[in-house]
Amino acid sequence: MNNHYILLKINTMSKNIQLAIFGSGNGTNAQRIAEHFSKINDIDINCIIYNKKDAYIAQRAKNLGITAQYFNRKDFFESDNVLRFLQDRGVDYIILAGFLLLVPENLLKAFPNKIVNIHPALLPNYGGKGMYGERVHEAVIAHHEKESGITIHVVDNHYDKGTTLFQAKCEISDTDTPDTLAQKIHKLEHQYFPIVIEKFVRGEYQ
Repeated sequence: MNNHYILLKINTMSKNIQLAIFGSGNGTNAQRIAEHFSKINDIDINCIIYNKKDAYIAQRAKNLGITAQYFNRKDFFESDNVLRFLQDRGVDYIILAGFLLLVPENLLKAFPNKIVNIHPALLPNYGGKGMYGERVHEAVIAHHEKESGITIHVVDNHYDKGTTLFQAKCEISDTDTPDTLAQKIHKLEHQYFPIVIEKFVRGEYQ
């Protein structure tokens, strides 16, 4: 057996890092993440999982040629259906992109420190149960904050409490509304989330 054959065998046995995206809504972040990793040779978007039947993220997955699978609340919290699906597909990391459920204990145990979320505010402020989407921006504006931003963090068994990996900020002007603030936040999300995910799964946040 020559060295060339040994190298070829190792390369064919190597496995790309497999990511699953969880979402509940429109899926713009999921699409941006998928577009980013379509240019990366050793990291794949394995599948997109969604928990609302009418969520547009399913259509985005179809448009992108990514496997999409719907699971209801019982699948997440009263069975191992989601876990078995992920394990059968060889998923390594879970990325929450607009996913509104608390991650169940069986997934946290199966993917310890391998689940990442993005929150549309500067945690620890404006986080916790019920604080998502427009509710966050409305609260930030109502409290006359001068800045907001995004927080990308590891997921644990509490809403928005896991270890922070990265934050980015934007200024809030006196004329900003929840809608205009949301636009600023979306720009930050699309700019930074894919990059931070890549660094995280490559072990650069150890």
